[in-house]
Amino acid sequence: MMLRAALAVLLLSLANGAWAVEATVSAAQVTRFKGAELDQQVDSLIFRGGLTLQSPDDTFGGLSSVTRTGAEQRIAFISDRGHFVSGQLAYDESDRLFGFIGVHIEAMQNSVGQPLPRQYARDAEGMDTIWRDGEPAAVRVSFEHLTRVADFAITNGRPGGAAREVAIPQWLTDLRTNESLESICIAPPASPIAGSTLLLTEEALDAQGNHRGELLGVNDKGPIGYVNSPIVNPTDCAFLPNGDLLVLERGVSLFAFVMNLRRVPAAEVRPGNLMRGELLLSAQGPEIDNMESLMVHTTPGGETRIFMGSDNNFNGWQRTLLLEFALPE
Repeated sequence: MMLRAALAVLLLSLANGAWAVEATVSAAQVTRFKGAELDQQVDSLIFRGGLTLQSPDDTFGGLSSVTRTGAEQRIAFISDRGHFVSGQLAYDESDRLFGFIGVHIEAMQNSVGQPLPRQYARDAEGMDTIWRDGEPAAVRVSFEHLTRVADFAITNGRPGGAAREVAIPQWLTDLRTNESLESICIAPPASPIAGSTLLLTEEALDAQGNHRGELLGVNDKGPIGYVNSPIVNPTDCAFLPNGDLLVLERGVSLFAFVMNLRRVPAAEVRPGNLMRGELLLSAQGPEIDNMESLMVHTTPGGETRIFMGSDNNFNGWQRTLLLEFALPE
């Protein structure tokens, strides 16, 4: 009976994805975008290349957001099936992205250290890193469906462990759809609202039809808005080192994906304001996919890059696509 009970526990743990697994991920380089070659200008950015990723592991996919989790290009994604996907971005001598290596996939846990029990609770959509004294301390994750925000500790560049729930306003908690809390990002030291967490919704609109948001901070807190655009909705956000905000927008038009990237000046990111972003990049059709991830990071060569990724929804006809761009000097 003891052996049978132990086997049952093991099978239940595996079924819930409680164990971390190492995943093999293959990469193919992307060297053209919107007719531009590597290092050529596309709209207001410089195209630096990209990757398409594949893995035989059926838990790899659905990547909804990305953040830096340590030195040496360590990053982590979240998936909309409730997993952390951690690894390292690999660059060659020309500072060109060529791989995603050392990949671990681990089930996210609830506040008592158990794997999230059902899909309704696993729909992780946004993530950013909490830094303390220049070191990554935790990731802050936003969820749809069962709308909430939670922190997870970072150990050796990998987020995990029991969730620590973060208080959010009741109007956000009351949202119970897959178009609720889509984006989360934490303002850097140079920002006028340094340390405050920005939450942006996908389809929760105010009386004027604009996207509702919230700032969670000690001094800088309260409602904030983001201008609604036709076809697209905000799907991730990230701050530049100077405090300017980048917002990735995603939509579908004529059965093709659409993507916009906008830049909001740092001074506009404040409680009570309606943010309007300057368009930096726009694309649609086969050169992009379901773009949902956004990160700003520094390459081994020292260049600040804007990194975007797609969520393939675990569909065979979609891709896990990563793209990198730089701002013109």
